[in-house]
Amino acid sequence: MVAGSFSHEIVSPVDAKRLWNAFVKDGHNLLPKQAPEIFSSITFLQGDGGVGTIKEVKLTPAHKEFNYVKERVEEVDDAKLVYRYSHIEGGLLGKKVTSARYELKYTPKPEGGTVCSSTFYFDSLPGVPEDQAKIEEVKEKSTALFKKIEAYLLANPTLYR
Repeated sequence: MVAGSFSHEIVSPVDAKRLWNAFVKDGHNLLPKQAPEIFSSITFLQGDGGVGTIKEVKLTPAHKEFNYVKERVEEVDDAKLVYRYSHIEGGLLGKKVTSARYELKYTPKPEGGTVCSSTFYFDSLPGVPEDQAKIEEVKEKSTALFKKIEAYLLANPTLYR
């Protein structure tokens, strides 16, 4: 087993609180509507979005590696705009990793806009090598999704205030 992590950072002109509200507070509604080519649905199986909530994220057939993942919300810090969750079923669990945890932070910039950082922590299964090309692909897809939602927020400035 190999413990690993990788981080990714995106700078956005959108206000941190709007990004937080869109991605964290209403992502279960927004993402399937604005990215239906990726998300079939995001459903709360337990809880209301706070700590302990269990979500099931169903992906479209366009996603080749897996079709769903269940996530547990570990932290929702509205003051610091930090969100942490872990995969508890599906995804790459048992295929490539034994655990997967995520941390998202939305840091307001003094001159406006936001620095959005995400870190993915994982423990790989024995014998599974780190795949740098896959890491870069994940970062590219994450950026593309982020930019799509960012464009939606910029085009709709009154949403998620």
